[in-house]
Amino acid sequence: MAAASRWGRRRLWPVVIGSGVVLALVGYLAVRFIRSATSDECTAHGTDGTTVTLDLDQASHAATIAAVAHARGLPERAVTIALATAMQESKLRDLSYGDRDSLGLFQQRPSEGWGSPAQIRDPVYASGKFFDALVKVPDYVDLPVTVAAQDVQHSGYPEAYASHEATAATLADVLTGREGPALTCTVSGASKSGADAAQAGGGSGTDDAGAGRGNGTAGVVHEGGDGGGVAAAVRREFGRVPAAVPATGGSVSYPVTETATGWSLALWLVCHADALHAASVTFDNRRWSSGASDHGWTQISPASADSSTVAVNVSRPAVAAAP
Repeated sequence: MAAASRWGRRRLWPVVIGSGVVLALVGYLAVRFIRSATSDECTAHGTDGTTVTLDLDQASHAATIAAVAHARGLPERAVTIALATAMQESKLRDLSYGDRDSLGLFQQRPSEGWGSPAQIRDPVYASGKFFDALVKVPDYVDLPVTVAAQDVQHSGYPEAYASHEATAATLADVLTGREGPALTCTVSGASKSGADAAQAGGGSGTDDAGAGRGNGTAGVVHEGGDGGGVAAAVRREFGRVPAAVPATGGSVSYPVTETATGWSLALWLVCHADALHAASVTFDNRRWSSGASDHGWTQISPASADSSTVAVNVSRPAVAAAP
C-alpha cells in the first residue's frame, strides 16, 4: 500500500508542474493581453515603474481617446474612465461585432441610439459619444471607474471595469503628456526614408468631417505628401488647439505654449505614425524616428533653438481610405 501511495504521488507531479506552467502562461497573457504577435508595438512607462504594452492598432485607439478628450477640454480622469471602458469592452479594438448589435471600441449599439453602425465604427465619433454621456454623469470625476463607466454603458458586468483601472490610469497619465517622452513605438511599416532628416511638424484639431467613415485617422489621411493629410487628421481628433503652421512640403509644425500639450500631441503622432507615414516627430529637443524607432526618443544635439514646437516629417504620400 505504501509503494502504491508513493507511485500515486509520483504520478501527480507532472500534473502539478503542468498546471503551474498553464497558470503562469495565463498570468502572463492577462498582463500582456494587449501585446501584438508582431514586433510593432508601443510601450508606456508609468511613474511607479509599471509598463503598458499595446500593439499599434490599440495604441492608436488609446491615443485617439485621449485626443478627443483634449479637444473637449476634459480632465485626465475622463480619459482614465474611457480607456478602462474600452479595454473591457473591446480590448481597445474597433470591433465589427459584439453582443447583439454592439460595435466598435465601446460596444455601442445602434438600436440604443448611439449612432449608425458606420458612425460607431469610427473611433473619433465613438469616443465623442462616450464622453457626451460621461459628462452628464453627476460628479463623475469623483466616482469609482466602475460606477462612472456603468452609468454610461449599462453593462451586465459592471464590476469588470475596475480590473482595468490601474492600466488605464497609467496610459491616461502618459497620453495626456504629463510625463513627457514616456511612450515610444517600434514601427516597421512606416517609411524609413528621411527618418532622421529635417525636424518638421505635426497636425491640429477636431471637427466632424469624415465622421462615420471608420478607420479613424486613416479615413482622413490623403495623397499628396505635403503634410495636409496629417494636419487634417490631427485637427479632427485634437481640435484647433494647438494650431498648425501651414504645411510645407512633407512637414507640419505646431508651436505650443504648454509642455504637456506638446507631448500629448507628439505621442499621438507616434502612435499614429504607421497610418500617417511619419518619418520623424520632434519636440522638446527629443526626436522619434521611424527608421530608428527601437531607440525611442533620442536627444537632439546640438539642442534646437525652437524646442517648443511639435514637428512631424512625412516621408511619403499616404493613401486615402475608401469612403
